[in-house]
Amino acid sequence: MRTRISHTRTTSSNRRAIGGALLLTLLIGVPAFGELRVGAAVTDVSPTSFPVLINGGMLSRTAEKIKTPVEARALVLDDGAERLAIVVVDSCMMPRPLLDEAKQLAAERTGIPADRMLMSATHTHSAPSCMGCLGTDADAAYVPYLREKLAQAVAAAAANLEPAKAGWAVENAAEFTALRRWIRRPDRMDVDPFGNRTVRANMHAGRVWDDVTGESGPEDPALTILSFVALDGRPIAALANFSMHYFGDEAVSADYFGKFRDGLQEHAAPRSIPDKPPFVAVLSHGCSGDIWRRDYTKPVPPPAEDHTIDSFTQGLLAIAIKGYDAIRHEAVSDIRMTESRMTLNYRVPDAQRLEWARRVVSEMGDRLPKDTAEVYAREQVLLHERQSTEVVVQAVRIGDMAIATTPNETYALSGLKIKHQSPLNKTMVIELANGGDGYIPPPEQHLLGGYNTWPARSAGLEVQAEPRIVEAALQALETVSGRTRGVLVSSRGPASDAILAKNPAAYWRLDDMAGPRMIDAGPHARDAIYEPGVVFFLDGPRSNRFCLNGETNRAAHFAGGRALARIPDLPESYSVSLWFWNGMPVDGRGVAGWLVSRGRDHGLDAESDQLGLGGSNAPGRIIFQHGKDGDHAPSAGTTEIPRWTWNHVVLVRDGSHVRVYLNGTVEIDAAAPADFPPRFDQIFLGGRCDRMDGWEGRIDEVAVFDRPLSAEEIASLARAAALD
Repeated sequence: MRTRISHTRTTSSNRRAIGGALLLTLLIGVPAFGELRVGAAVTDVSPTSFPVLINGGMLSRTAEKIKTPVEARALVLDDGAERLAIVVVDSCMMPRPLLDEAKQLAAERTGIPADRMLMSATHTHSAPSCMGCLGTDADAAYVPYLREKLAQAVAAAAANLEPAKAGWAVENAAEFTALRRWIRRPDRMDVDPFGNRTVRANMHAGRVWDDVTGESGPEDPALTILSFVALDGRPIAALANFSMHYFGDEAVSADYFGKFRDGLQEHAAPRSIPDKPPFVAVLSHGCSGDIWRRDYTKPVPPPAEDHTIDSFTQGLLAIAIKGYDAIRHEAVSDIRMTESRMTLNYRVPDAQRLEWARRVVSEMGDRLPKDTAEVYAREQVLLHERQSTEVVVQAVRIGDMAIATTPNETYALSGLKIKHQSPLNKTMVIELANGGDGYIPPPEQHLLGGYNTWPARSAGLEVQAEPRIVEAALQALETVSGRTRGVLVSSRGPASDAILAKNPAAYWRLDDMAGPRMIDAGPHARDAIYEPGVVFFLDGPRSNRFCLNGETNRAAHFAGGRALARIPDLPESYSVSLWFWNGMPVDGRGVAGWLVSRGRDHGLDAESDQLGLGGSNAPGRIIFQHGKDGDHAPSAGTTEIPRWTWNHVVLVRDGSHVRVYLNGTVEIDAAAPADFPPRFDQIFLGGRCDRMDGWEGRIDEVAVFDRPLSAEEIASLARAAALD
């Protein structure tokens, strides 16, 4: 776990609200404040007329039958002062206007305020379309039917309220989720629907290893369960949350979400109890915008018979049951919910793109798009017409447990930002809640392009939408908890302690969740700057040595950008220690990539130093070069370093003597002039100072020393990282 610093705050408005709730309790006779009651219900939302439009694909399609029912599963919670509803629906996505109407209808029937209702989609791609997106329109007959069913679900759950206790579990289900968005090599970029070669990252690019350099972000392996039982221990409901896109199933169906909840329901409450509502299991969608089930770090997919929707669900369910059975339920004294709304702009087309789009749409007439170009032409016209939209962000607190929402297909990194900074350790994040406002890539991901960034209703919000929505979620969590958010500091294991013990001039752990600041973890506060073209929070090296208590060490992935640092008065004798992970095939270019450069930006001075990894000139071997290309031949090591492996390198310059250590052993021993001019104090990470052959891969745990490290000091770093 990361170190979390938070503070509790109580306000006079909170005290007034509590007092008012107590008075209301006495006047109308509802349960006393502090007694949690929970009700749950299931409403079938399967279509009754066919064919029905199915959302989730690039082009429109229909279904003629129901394979498995699609449902709305609702919970209502009441503590005597607050009443709220949570509804999870088997739908690809649902538009905010439809949900606003359904909430208002439910409010009229139940008295629950509309802004105390959370309604989210499971994101099954085999459900009826209630929202126009890409090449599919909303099914006109299904939309009013779903609106009525959502209101019915809330009312049915409210009718089942009874005293309850709550509990929480989190299990690691990493085997069942993985990154689907991979970064392409700079020489293997793809073309976007507008004819421009902009695609540095895209979904499923990891199928072909030779085309890619690595994943574009982290995954969130947490399978979270919020459980409610009656006072006698009888199960009432369980709300699970997991970050994995749909599996893929024949329409109409609930995909793996339905199979999972059926299995959990059979385990928790295999028999009905007379005169008692049935147990309701729910699986909500975690932050899965860049997530899918296939792990592209493995060379071949598993055999089809070992990777069916049933085998996937059964494996995930086994982990869920383990966590569910261990839950300890406790009384909950109070609940609280808040909602905020904000207007966000769309990324609308410029005049040239709009002219192209209107021409294509005019040629289409009244028919739906038939190919990707037509889809995105129509989307440009729609974005231009709309210009902006309203989005909804919510937070719910149930005792010491919390739920935050986004109305988007949210990257796993965004969900981790919310969880890691939440004022409450027990926090789940439900995406596609209260709207279907498309992908919100973190800002740095926009530069890499790809489907998740192409402007459309499915990915059209402004570049800064992600940080704004994350901030709104954190503010909402602060409101419902009465506490300030946590301050994150990576724990320090023996390997990081060993670095700090040697008093580095700067020590960057590269565990940042966003740029542009690269924070110095040492005492000198020499923060550096990430350029565009770097992505964050990937798995780093040796988590059990650099961190504590099972925390994952984190690293940055460089994909065309560098990090720029300045070490004032850096002498001619200095050292740089870092860990690296190369994603570039070494036969792809002359130099696989440069790791460290000391020089002036945009230039390559005769006095500069560069450390990198050889390509066709020295395949997979560490190289050191002083000065301009051609002035001095690079010195190369002898060890070939496998791609996609973590390695430790230390560059030591002692006057004109240069040594390079690889994993604790001398790899290069060379002479190079020590002729640095005054104020030659810029260090570049992930690229050369002249921006040639930038690093394509991860870098971590970078320490700069204003002196040459001794062989014994380097050996001690290796021992601390368990390299010897």
